[in-house]
Amino acid sequence: MTENEFVVIPAAKNHIQHAETICNEMAESAKARGTGIARRTTEYVAQKMLEGKAVIALHKDGRWAGFCYIETWSHGKFVANSGLIVSPEFRNCGLAKSIKYRVFELSRKNFPDAKIFGLTTGLAVMKINSELGYEPVTYSELTPDEEFWKGCQSCVNFDILISKDRKNCMCTAMLWDPVEKAKELEEKMQKLSHKASLLDRIEESIKKSVKVLLPILFTSPREIR
Repeated sequence: MTENEFVVIPAAKNHIQHAETICNEMAESAKARGTGIARRTTEYVAQKMLEGKAVIALHKDGRWAGFCYIETWSHGKFVANSGLIVSPEFRNCGLAKSIKYRVFELSRKNFPDAKIFGLTTGLAVMKINSELGYEPVTYSELTPDEEFWKGCQSCVNFDILISKDRKNCMCTAMLWDPVEKAKELEEKMQKLSHKASLLDRIEESIKKSVKVLLPILFTSPREIR
């Protein structure tokens, strides 16, 4: 099975029929790992679809294949791509990566100034996040919104989070900061500009050298005498 057999699109009203299945699979997946995100209700997932804050993957035959949704915190200053799930029958074919890229794209489009973050225990998700440009950070760099942290209450590791004074837990925090990325891009452009300037100077120096050497190279021995 290949990625070409799926379509990954923003979820809409006509996809609400899959909400209950998605929620159940999220819960089963978290249970199997012994960790994971807080449980979400069918109504919550359906609302994300209606708000245009979710991405769904469908097999070409119409079967639900994967899902991920967007949450906003601190009045839109922070965005989280949460609840990534792939149906068991469609795993190990690169679909999770396609979903993560699509929901990241949707987040950047709808919330261009927001910091995008995630909490995960999955190495595969961490790798995808790294490819997207996320950086590992401490929990203090995430949203201070109390509603976000309340969402961890149904996680099996919530007691650990509280015992650590909410400074760390089993999950790894990762962040994509548009301001920092803009700075990185500017620095890269400056380096490229410097290299281009250096090449221009080298080229000009070579041209001057050639102008000096050409008359000498084409001067006959008699003329030199």
